[in-house]
Amino acid sequence: MNAMTSLAAEWERIDLLGSSLVAYRSGAVVSAEVAKRLGVLQQEIGMLRDQPPWQALVNECHLNTIDQDILACSLAPEAEPRLGWMFQELQPGITTTYPTAALIREMFVMGSDESVAFNKRLSLDSPLFRHRLVERQSSNIYQPIRPSSRACSGLLGWSSQESHCLPGAVQVPANGTWDSLVLPAYCMQSLREFMFWLTHRHQVEQEWKGRVTGGPVALFSGPSGTGKTFAAEVLANRLGYPLFRVDLGLLVSKYIGETEKNLNALFDAAHGQKIMLLFDEADSLFGKRGDVKQAHDRYANMEVSHLLSRIERHQGPCILTSNLRQNLDSAFGRRFQMVIDFPRPDAALRAALWKLHIPLDAPLDDEVDPVMLGKEVSLTGGQIRNAALHSAFLAAGESSVISLNHIARAVWTELAKEGGEMVICSLGKLAEFLPKEVMNAAY
Repeated sequence: MNAMTSLAAEWERIDLLGSSLVAYRSGAVVSAEVAKRLGVLQQEIGMLRDQPPWQALVNECHLNTIDQDILACSLAPEAEPRLGWMFQELQPGITTTYPTAALIREMFVMGSDESVAFNKRLSLDSPLFRHRLVERQSSNIYQPIRPSSRACSGLLGWSSQESHCLPGAVQVPANGTWDSLVLPAYCMQSLREFMFWLTHRHQVEQEWKGRVTGGPVALFSGPSGTGKTFAAEVLANRLGYPLFRVDLGLLVSKYIGETEKNLNALFDAAHGQKIMLLFDEADSLFGKRGDVKQAHDRYANMEVSHLLSRIERHQGPCILTSNLRQNLDSAFGRRFQMVIDFPRPDAALRAALWKLHIPLDAPLDDEVDPVMLGKEVSLTGGQIRNAALHSAFLAAGESSVISLNHIARAVWTELAKEGGEMVICSLGKLAEFLPKEVMNAAY
């Protein structure tokens, strides 16, 4: 049974409720036959809502019967256009095919107590809005209630066309694959365990009644270029989540209260969405709280405390990266579900990285050996990627195969980016392939 067929009873009931309201407004009495049919539909719908497609959404978002009725009414015009025209006729002066809260209350013949409970389920902190299932411009009862793309996808089976927009964050490509990760075995295992927090959350929280709070939150720590950001891209791609890198420059403000306001807007927009937040180089915002010596220090500490609170309550994956783990506030420790260290690669991993990053179909000189390169030069994964591509462009520009001469020049260029004194012995055996003019230019 497909989603549309299983929801047929929902649309029939809404149709009968709308027809009954038309009769009531004209002073007519609802027939016994219609009343009996509504009773049968009510029982049928109650059983169907314990099955797909309702089941997963109800359990995940903790929807009660009122929530489900509201959601069904908002979806009705999308599923059955004739119900949209019916809503429009029932709401004179309101040019919309979506129902308002006032119309739903009238259709379901709600009394005063029922109306109070109904209105609470449409507050901004209610499940329907927290999980972004419905939308409306204001709390006015005459504002139309529209279904979100998530609701259409989850209940009607439509392809989700939702475009995510998070204030203070930028969506980045997440095309990395698991096979592209070159990390120590213990690091790979930790990444798999982090994924368990997402892929098995329903089982632990709903079926086993585990007390799961927010998150999951992970800290990726290690030197620059060791694969922290790329690992986040791989996880997002594997889970099918869009990856958003938080732009700290857009969040942090010198004006009192603005940073907290910006953080609230970010987490509110991300709430209930299947997205992954990446706080790259988080040291600047998640740093240690210092002693209060002046008003600015007290305010800075308040910012960190507020962020600690929001990230703990956020329902969704967050990844923080840091080059200096010791710079992070120790209060973050208990808020991390996983702390994963990304070390500099050893010789074996460096060899695997060279093999991965040298273009697959590039012509290679017979002397180019990834194992030798891994042993001779201590580079990070990011440096190896840059050097491999640089050597490929050098060879292409000279209409040549990639030789150790090209790789030596590319590695020397990569080491020069670190600043400080250039030492020829850092190239190992590659030093003999470095052109003299390049070597002399460094001295």
